[in-house]
Amino acid sequence: MNLELARFNMIEQQIRPWNVLDPAVLSLLAVVRREDFVPSAYRALAFVDTEVPLPEGQCMLAPKVEARLLQEAGVQRHERVLEVGAGSGFMAALLAHRARSVLSVEVHPALATLAAGNLQRAGIANCKVRVYDGARGLPAEAPFDVIMLSGSVSAVPQTLLDQLAPEGRLIAIVGDEPVMRAVRVQRLAAASFETRELFDTVAQRLRGFDEPSRFRF
Repeated sequence: MNLELARFNMIEQQIRPWNVLDPAVLSLLAVVRREDFVPSAYRALAFVDTEVPLPEGQCMLAPKVEARLLQEAGVQRHERVLEVGAGSGFMAALLAHRARSVLSVEVHPALATLAAGNLQRAGIANCKVRVYDGARGLPAEAPFDVIMLSGSVSAVPQTLLDQLAPEGRLIAIVGDEPVMRAVRVQRLAAASFETRELFDTVAQRLRGFDEPSRFRF
């Protein structure tokens, strides 16, 4: 496989047509080696428009979804980021290239080890991975300028929103199959938040978040 051609095609044929037009994001996707964050058994899928299987029954988001979420987060160089769901560490790597620091929490120890190893091999020093159920955030480490949920939830807990700094943004995929939407929630004031719907997609559930009751009366 010609990796650079495959990477170029991923960006030009999948990601750019999905309204990812920020030059900084596109340039970053060209230099962060996605294939190094994909399990070796699935390396051939590194640039394919699909989710990639990970240990513990988890998966990486499709490249265009990762790219769009990164663009919508609008991370700045001075900002602190909390990621919930480290996966293979690829999203954390992208965030770390744009942020001052990233704290990525992962409930599956095997995935946390995988992500930490991948980040270390990639030479990324401003990201820490912690084994932790991030559904309630990390109040002792808050506030965060950006909170990225790298998976889907039925609803965004207020507990997480309360850990945003002023003007902070939370990015998440919210809803239930077959209808989910990526959203961007920005903190405008102490108790004021603005939610913007971004795009429709479907993503694997993050563990630990509350689910609505399925009972009907």
